[in-house]
Amino acid sequence: IEDVLLNRREDATERMLDFAATLDPKSGPCELRRLGQEPAAPKFEADPRQNYSKENKIAPPDPKTLPPVPTYKKWVDPLPKSDAFAVIDKIMSERVMIIDGAMGTSVQAYKLKEEDFRAERYKDHENDLKGNNDILVLTRPDVIKEIHSAYLAAGADIIETNTFNATMISQADYALDRKQDVWDINVAAAKLAKECCVEFTKKDPSKPRFAAGAIGPTNRTLSVSPSVENPAFRACTFDEIVEAYYEQTEALIEGGVDVLLVETIFDTLNAKAALFAVNKYFANWGKKIPVFVSGTIVDNSGRTLSGQTNEAFWNSVSHAKPIAIGLNCALGAQDMVPYIDNLSKCADCWVFAYPNAGLPNAMGGYDQKGPEMAKDCETFFEKNLLNAIGGCCGTTAEHIASLAELGARYKPRQRHDVPEQMRLSGLLPFNYDPNEKDMRKSFINLGERCNVAGSSIFKKAIVDGNFEKALAIALKQVENGAHVIDINMDDGLIDGKSAMTKFVNLLVSEPDASKVPFMIDSSKFDVVEAGLKCSQGKCIMNSISLKAGQDQFLKDAALVKAHGAAVVVMAFDEEGQAATEAEKVRICCRAFKLLVEEVGFNPQDIIFDPNILTIGTGMEEHNNYAVDFINATREIKRLCPGCKISGGVSNLAFSFRGNEPVRRGFHSAFLYHACKAGMDMGIVNAAQVEEDVYENIDKELLEYIEDVLLNRREDATERMLDFAATLDPKSGPCELRRLGQEPAAPKFEADPRQNYSKENKIAPPDPKTLPPVPTYKKW
Repeated sequence: IEDVLLNRREDATERMLDFAATLDPKSGPCELRRLGQEPAAPKFEADPRQNYSKENKIAPPDPKTLPPVPTYKKWVDPLPKSDAFAVIDKIMSERVMIIDGAMGTSVQAYKLKEEDFRAERYKDHENDLKGNNDILVLTRPDVIKEIHSAYLAAGADIIETNTFNATMISQADYALDRKQDVWDINVAAAKLAKECCVEFTKKDPSKPRFAAGAIGPTNRTLSVSPSVENPAFRACTFDEIVEAYYEQTEALIEGGVDVLLVETIFDTLNAKAALFAVNKYFANWGKKIPVFVSGTIVDNSGRTLSGQTNEAFWNSVSHAKPIAIGLNCALGAQDMVPYIDNLSKCADCWVFAYPNAGLPNAMGGYDQKGPEMAKDCETFFEKNLLNAIGGCCGTTAEHIASLAELGARYKPRQRHDVPEQMRLSGLLPFNYDPNEKDMRKSFINLGERCNVAGSSIFKKAIVDGNFEKALAIALKQVENGAHVIDINMDDGLIDGKSAMTKFVNLLVSEPDASKVPFMIDSSKFDVVEAGLKCSQGKCIMNSISLKAGQDQFLKDAALVKAHGAAVVVMAFDEEGQAATEAEKVRICCRAFKLLVEEVGFNPQDIIFDPNILTIGTGMEEHNNYAVDFINATREIKRLCPGCKISGGVSNLAFSFRGNEPVRRGFHSAFLYHACKAGMDMGIVNAAQVEEDVYENIDKELLEYIEDVLLNRREDATERMLDFAATLDPKSGPCELRRLGQEPAAPKFEADPRQNYSKENKIAPPDPKTLPPVPTYKKW
């Protein structure tokens, strides 16, 4: 004001106008307020109307007073194993096993013509068949037998059937997608390979040979859209892939293979479908044979074509308990070493590799000879990484002979245990290592914003069919700190199964979202299964319960296990929802025993949700709900070793919805105490729980919240409601404001645009410089 009033600077008026624009025009000069800043509400004073309890209702009890932890029976797979399990285990522990080389490379050396592929059986077939190597087991079995025999003579312990593309899906390229043709190819290929193995085993019984049923990746991918314009589109479904693999598995076993090799996996979801089909067949057959699983990394990024790292790939398929895991194709031996090294560390089964003969030349051929390839492969053995080795593209019997000579000089890798952890995956592995000293620091944020019950914006996007907007919400959650994305489509306006399928397919196509695991969440089992069938990673399935009875519970749990997911178990049984601590503990312990002893679920993958129920409702029977959850958490974790605890945190303060500081303060305070009791994860607003640090909550607000949360006084809810009514519902628990009190406007800073004059323009002048006072005539 005085800059203008006293003309102290040239820009005084402009600065005054700028500053005036930030002020509340109805305030006064002595009680100045910025725009939007209202007088503070009077301080709230709550009368101590009831007695205050100083009892700590969530203190850990004396260990001496607790019942002993039950002893759980170890699950035994009811399916008998073939003799090959014990034989292969013994060999791999004693020496390096040798796998054969490339079938395609060997076939090419014969320079076969169209007539060789047709023979009498397909002489009138409408499509060209040259290049369909699989049918040679029917049209030129002599060629395939020669190739098998050459590899066995070179020292191979395991030869693969010529069935890499022998599925209904892959044979469609040659118009041979007919059940009988596919059956005949697989049976004939298995018999041919087995016949050669029997022949060579008879020559030297000390070196048994094994026929491995080769199950290729098909020419379809379940995780990548063939349409650039529609990333949620898939050329085939999980069920179609499973059906094709089931038929192939059945035929290969009918033909007599000793093991199955699910190989050259560029899309882990295809592999999961293959393993689902294989295990489904084993269950129907009543027996099982060893399964080898081999992934393919496409370049030096160390990832599959569908984007997974090799440890994420292992986390996704480890549920199938393969006898061995490995990598093949794509790279030469030297480039493959770091990825085999990592796989060797994280896998608790045998490990193998069958790399290409170096990298392809400009013409797509391979120049590396056997001794040169063996030299490159020596690093595997110097680092003690492998139990078996073979060759892929470009390799022949010469290469296998060199590898056999190399393997004989080294001891095999020893199988080892890995730390017991819950291991999930998206494109990246997520291995949960709880911080037992401070569980809040290792707490898993299950992002709630892709749950139609947790976000009205997300729900509207799905209802409107705006899946791009829904995807943006998922991306934002990951940016804000969500470790897992919870996806739920349960709403009367939404076709849950269709929406779940489309959204998960879309999420999978976005690397920044799909790098984290998904929680597939629904009260409808078919909707959950639809989501699991779209995700290549290891998901969390939410949820199953004993509500419909024990038989249904066991059936659902077995199917979740077959999909390789961790599982959330709600604390419900035939009598209803568990509300008290005793009910929560009883139901969860019953479910744990069933899952561990009868289904064979890994305890690390069992997540209990003991029901976070709403408090502060005014109903006395609800007052202890939070205390019951916290105490039940501690006891369930003790009685069910390895299990995890989760919950929907937003349920807790539902009665305070709309009042952000109170609701968010409840969430933060609850997590603080629940994590101390052992809570591992929760469905939360990831950004808010990271921002609302317990220690920073307004202390007055925290006292009212914890009176309700910890059930410290009878009138806690009434006092909380009274106090809440004085708060700005849009403020935060750590930056609390009273009603009418807005954040101060940013401090006004005016740039010194003109020179400022320090001259005092109203200072009295020197009297000597003044003119004399005039003499005035008297009137």
